[in-house]
Amino acid sequence: MAEQTENVVDLLQSQHEEIRRLASIVEENHGQVRKDAFDRLRELLAVHETAEEEVVHPFARRAIADGARVVDKRLEEEHEAKGVLSELDKMNPDSADFQDMFSKFHRDLEAHASHEEKEEFPRIAREATPEQLHGMAKAVKAAEAVAPTHPHQGVESPAKNLAVGPIAAIADRVRDAIGKVRSR
Repeated sequence: MAEQTENVVDLLQSQHEEIRRLASIVEENHGQVRKDAFDRLRELLAVHETAEEEVVHPFARRAIADGARVVDKRLEEEHEAKGVLSELDKMNPDSADFQDMFSKFHRDLEAHASHEEKEEFPRIAREATPEQLHGMAKAVKAAEAVAPTHPHQGVESPAKNLAVGPIAAIADRVRDAIGKVRSR
């Protein structure tokens, strides 16, 4: 029944809560717990942002007042976050440099989520019909199922996601599978 009534705003808000939970685990732990939480966070952020860029932001750009300005600001934040997340992904999670960079990233991540929750999500909820909200939730899930699992800076538009995303997603998923085999 939840599938029938789920709307995109609730889905994204739920994902934001999971992102916050994982970011706190990364910040507060070390060793394998930190590494595993970071890997889950990195993957969730990559697929979440891709789906927002392909489904949610285009709707917001068209449907909400001053949508272009709101979306452009979010895309700037997402572009910056992808760069930092890529750097963090290359670092030893137990290094002091990782801790320092991640702490700032965590603050920026929280600010980004807060901006979406205050400036974009409520306005989408007001402007979209229940059918649109439900359809966008389904579209977000579909986009996430085939999205890259690592951040790709510079791929923040629907067109670029569609052009680069499928190849990047395959490469990322192979990279993840090889990494899992190597860590055994």
